[in-house]
Amino acid sequence: MGADAYAFLRDLARGLQPRSDQLAEVVLQRLRGELPEVWRYEDIAALAPAALSEEVDTVLDFLERGRDLSEVTTPPAAIDFACRLAEHGVQISELLRVYRLVHAGLLHLLYEETGRLTKDPELINAVTIALSAMGFEYVDHTAQQAVVAYQRARDRWLQRRLIMINEVGTRIGTTLDTARTAQELADVGTAHFADLVTVDLLDAVLQEEGTYPALGPQALRRIAQSVSDGSRDSAVDTGKSLAYPEGSEPALVLATGQPLRLGITASNPPTWLEEPADPGGALSAHGIHSLLLVPLWGRGNALGLAQFFRGQSADPFDDDDLLLAQEISSRAAVNIDNARRYTHERSTALTLQRSLLPQHAPEESAVETASRYLPSGSRAGVGGDWYDVIPLSGARVALVVGDVVGRGLQAAATMGSLRTAVRTLADIDLPPDELLTHLDDVVIRLQRAEERGTDEISATCLYAVYDPVSRVCSLASAGHVLPAVVAPRDASASRAVVFPKLPIGPPLGLGGLPFETAQFELPQGSLLVLYTDGLIESRVRDVDAALALLRGVLAQAPASLEKTCDALLHALLPSRPVDDVALLVARTRTLDTDRVATLDLPSDPAVVFEARTFASDLLAAWGLEELAFTTELVVSELVTNAIRYGKSPIQLRMILQSTVTCEVSDASSTAPHLRRARAFDEGGRGLFLVAQLTQRWGTRHDREGKVIWAEQLIPCALAE
Repeated sequence: MGADAYAFLRDLARGLQPRSDQLAEVVLQRLRGELPEVWRYEDIAALAPAALSEEVDTVLDFLERGRDLSEVTTPPAAIDFACRLAEHGVQISELLRVYRLVHAGLLHLLYEETGRLTKDPELINAVTIALSAMGFEYVDHTAQQAVVAYQRARDRWLQRRLIMINEVGTRIGTTLDTARTAQELADVGTAHFADLVTVDLLDAVLQEEGTYPALGPQALRRIAQSVSDGSRDSAVDTGKSLAYPEGSEPALVLATGQPLRLGITASNPPTWLEEPADPGGALSAHGIHSLLLVPLWGRGNALGLAQFFRGQSADPFDDDDLLLAQEISSRAAVNIDNARRYTHERSTALTLQRSLLPQHAPEESAVETASRYLPSGSRAGVGGDWYDVIPLSGARVALVVGDVVGRGLQAAATMGSLRTAVRTLADIDLPPDELLTHLDDVVIRLQRAEERGTDEISATCLYAVYDPVSRVCSLASAGHVLPAVVAPRDASASRAVVFPKLPIGPPLGLGGLPFETAQFELPQGSLLVLYTDGLIESRVRDVDAALALLRGVLAQAPASLEKTCDALLHALLPSRPVDDVALLVARTRTLDTDRVATLDLPSDPAVVFEARTFASDLLAAWGLEELAFTTELVVSELVTNAIRYGKSPIQLRMILQSTVTCEVSDASSTAPHLRRARAFDEGGRGLFLVAQLTQRWGTRHDREGKVIWAEQLIPCALAE
């Protein structure tokens, strides 16, 4: 009976060969009813008839020839069908279900045909047993080959996705620029799986740090979009404001933070998917039929919305595409939030820093100055570079440049503290080395005040004092690069440029280490160029090469200090410097000899009259007779104090610039102080009178003793 059953099956298969297409169509209709979700993929639906036809032919050929299963291979179209399922992310269980349904349908048709051809119950039973055994063996054999092909295709698909995810990590967030990051998200989307991508950010997110949307419809701004063919026609409308109606799909995605996959029909598109959400009719131009709405959330707050569109040339988005879009958008959202936070902090730090720097070049009789501050162009943020020009007593001027280690608001705030401290210390006329010693103490106190775990505060500073009377520059450095000195212009086109070999002390904040003041003369018209290390440090050249370039620029420096600053920055810096740069260029001046007069005095009260006469005559020569009474009183008090409380030698010096300065020096280091005299005190009112009659007064110390000085403003009428 077994031989009869197999012979019957051979005849049955041979008779069904001409009707194989009909059998395949019957099974195909059953599959479409049982697995409608598989047929939503156009390429799978197009491939299924050929795959099923090849499968039916292979089964009938196997029954007709009675071949060994080891000789049977899964048809190529069926292998391709399995690979397509894998690429679309269809689960392997669906592939196995397809195989079960196909072969169950074929067995059913073969059983029916057997019953039509014979009524012998024993033959029918034998054929049924043989068909069942052969069918299960065939399905196991061919399904195994299909599963292997499916798994290989799935592995390749997953590898491509992994490569794409890795690419996302390198292509998105290359800068800390919000718009650039949004555009990178759009470009990555169209490069891999979408025909059109748009990125909308909330206006509140773009405007201010810490501002997040409230409930209800929110205004958004189209910040970026990209088209898969590389055209930018639709990108011209980026920057437009738009608002999605409350209750619409985009509004729902923004409110809940949950992504959404939508199908779009040309006959009935969503009402919200119109201008300005579809600038230039880009959606209709690409035949968009599938859409992913993915929220951009950063640190638990909504930032905006990314939309991914597919046109007629591609299959609709599936769940795997939605997961991929979420992964890409999630990474982009973190970078966008970082960018906006960085932009806000950088803007705040830069505003703070610029507000703390000198707002305009001060008018000084000692020097002419020009300056530049250039923030870094890197993502490191604004640093703590600063410069300052501080008027001192005796027509002198202090030139300061410094650099706080670190970036951001902390560096800018520390810079402000140090600049204030330098100005305060400069007001008491400390020598450069002593000033840096006190500034070192300030930095140490700031370090102790900082919270644990924060970066330790450190800074460098260069403090120089120029005296236009003696033409002497006194300078001390706390770990800071030394200035360049440019000789005055002469008949030759080139000017001599030197970098003085002076001692450099330790950076501020180490404590307990000494600083040293160096002195050198500067001829009138010399340039003193102070700068921070950002001007000469570079990744493409060493410091020596930068100093040589600096020397070359200064040797040919134009007469204008402003143009000199521009020439230095242009020659030494790239378009986006990696570090902040502070630059201060000063041209020295010398006071005319007829504007400075000195008188040596013995330690004798009788010379007070001589000092008053000297001052009165000098004012007359300067055409400032109206200041004579006040000046004589000031001179009388200062000379009397020096004779009574100081030591010889005593000297009176008078200086004329925008003010009239009276200075009395002696060899004593004891400083006077202002006090309020009681009703019956015979003395103690001298300095009080000086303070009331002059604009400023003070004391400065040097190695030979001290100088008490007082300044009077020149009335406008007299100055003219």
